[in-house]
Amino acid sequence: MGIVPKLRGARTHEGLPISDGLSHFTSASNNKKWLTSMSLLVALVVIAEIGFVGRLGIIKNADIFGSLPAMFRKSHTSARLKAAGARNFGIRALGGDRNSTCEEWLEREDAVVYSRDFSEDPILVSGDYPQELKTCAVGCKIGSDPSKKPDAIITQLPEPQAPCVLRTMESTAYYPENSIALARRRGYEYVMTTSLSSDVPVGYFSWAEYDIMAPVIPKTKSALAAAFISNCDARNFRIQALVGLEKENIKIDSYGICHGNQNGGVDKVETLKHYKFSLAFENSNEEDYVSEKFFQSLVAGSVPVVVGAPNIEDFSPSPGSYLHIKETDNVHSVAERMKYLAKNPDAYNQSLRWKYEGPSDSFKALLDMAAVHSSCRLCIHLATIFLEEEEKNSDIQKRPCKCETGSETVYHLYVRERGRFEVDSIFLRSGDLTLEALEAAVLKHFKSRKHEPIWKRERPESIRGDELKVYRIYPLGLTQRQALYTFKFKDDVDLRNHIENNPCAKFEIIFV
Repeated sequence: MGIVPKLRGARTHEGLPISDGLSHFTSASNNKKWLTSMSLLVALVVIAEIGFVGRLGIIKNADIFGSLPAMFRKSHTSARLKAAGARNFGIRALGGDRNSTCEEWLEREDAVVYSRDFSEDPILVSGDYPQELKTCAVGCKIGSDPSKKPDAIITQLPEPQAPCVLRTMESTAYYPENSIALARRRGYEYVMTTSLSSDVPVGYFSWAEYDIMAPVIPKTKSALAAAFISNCDARNFRIQALVGLEKENIKIDSYGICHGNQNGGVDKVETLKHYKFSLAFENSNEEDYVSEKFFQSLVAGSVPVVVGAPNIEDFSPSPGSYLHIKETDNVHSVAERMKYLAKNPDAYNQSLRWKYEGPSDSFKALLDMAAVHSSCRLCIHLATIFLEEEEKNSDIQKRPCKCETGSETVYHLYVRERGRFEVDSIFLRSGDLTLEALEAAVLKHFKSRKHEPIWKRERPESIRGDELKVYRIYPLGLTQRQALYTFKFKDDVDLRNHIENNPCAKFEIIFV
């Protein structure tokens, strides 16, 4: 035992080794008492140290006595840092079993203070439209500050002064340079377009702009559909589709320049409310390029007939809520469907059923993204990257991130809601490292905080819901296309592999 040899090699007050000095004591009883006291002291120290280390679950393969002073120093340092306030990605650690020593130890040992406090030193993005987003989850300023170098620059031409951001809502059919791949080659580090695969998507949809759940009113117009099209040279077949529908005896009131037959000086949404169908014809057929034409049709309670994004189903409130002309060859079949629905009220009402029962979770999850302004989401994206870079280049990587307790391993994970910045702690044990357990731990944690989803005050009241519901949990850093549609842990083994291969793994949650 490590302490006993040290005692045997110690010196007495007379300068002699303890083993030799015992013969110099004149009182045998005093000598016996002294030895008994020392033996008890040694035993108590050993027991205390074993108990302490055992509680931390690291007694196995440990140099107990040699590691203990270092352990105390590390704990003291972590406590001091935590007392200073773990910034930004710091641990709130309100979840988990607070009675578990392993969890408490991980909370302390994994606490981090980053070099930049974004509340005091906000993200600065140079741009033409000054904004100071006071409600953003991270300090965020769009504009200029002569005293500070910007963290990024929103610009039409890449510049060398700082990482550049391409921000546009134009279709790549008209501006090919706006494609993500070409923008990267041109020198843009960050891309903001309508594509859900861009770094920070910007779209034509938001709860604040559109009252999606506005009630349906009676359809009073004799024409079956209404159209608002003014670009007659669109780079797709929308004009051919309009003409094709007319040839199929679909009566269309056209309020735009193209094939116009009505006075265009009307309120679009109010006008559409009186038509069974609306021609939501985009000027290009591009993935994720879905403009206000589609969403205004939904608001009006007019079934949209779409020419445009090939993945329009991703943007629809329910599977039967729209008709899609994918190519000119299926104009006839769509026209026949329009006629059938117009003559059969029950079938037509099924297309608007979502107005009464609420849209799908996937639709809510998509629109919820816009509850946070795209400029704020850019700042969150930049701040997240900065802290991740700091983690890669510092001792932060040496955090334990897991702890042995008995026969189990406790894993320290971090979670945050999409649209927020700060992460919270949750814990999973190796005996229940499953997708179900992860979702349960997330719900338990956020419910204990009486968490209000970030979209709660944005959505129409009728579809806010009363209970927290997890829609997606995914590794932090995925694009919105991956998060919403393409990523999914295959099974519990896939989740376990991810957690084991990514210490202190971070996850993002979408609540619906």
